[in-house]
Amino acid sequence: MVQKFDDDARTALLARFPSWTHETTRDAITRRFTFADFAQAFGFMASVAIIAEKMDHHPEWSNVYNRVDILLTTHDADGLSERDAKLAEAIEALL
Repeated sequence: MVQKFDDDARTALLARFPSWTHETTRDAITRRFTFADFAQAFGFMASVAIIAEKMDHHPEWSNVYNRVDILLTTHDADGLSERDAKLAEAIEALL
């Protein structure tokens, strides 16, 4: 079973990734990424998909033209967990 973050761990996560926003109703983090065009946005999504598949932790996301919106939460924990922190870190490393 994946352990849900307590308040201190959640605060540390948000401090570590200031570009991400806490979505309180789902205990998730979200971020919008904007690229030059659709091809760059789609390429970014493909790169994230490969990482997410290897981690067996998949984002909720959407793409409109050059914009990618990502929401991370751990369904098994009913909120944020270390799995979200690791995936956010990997996503940030792509930029």
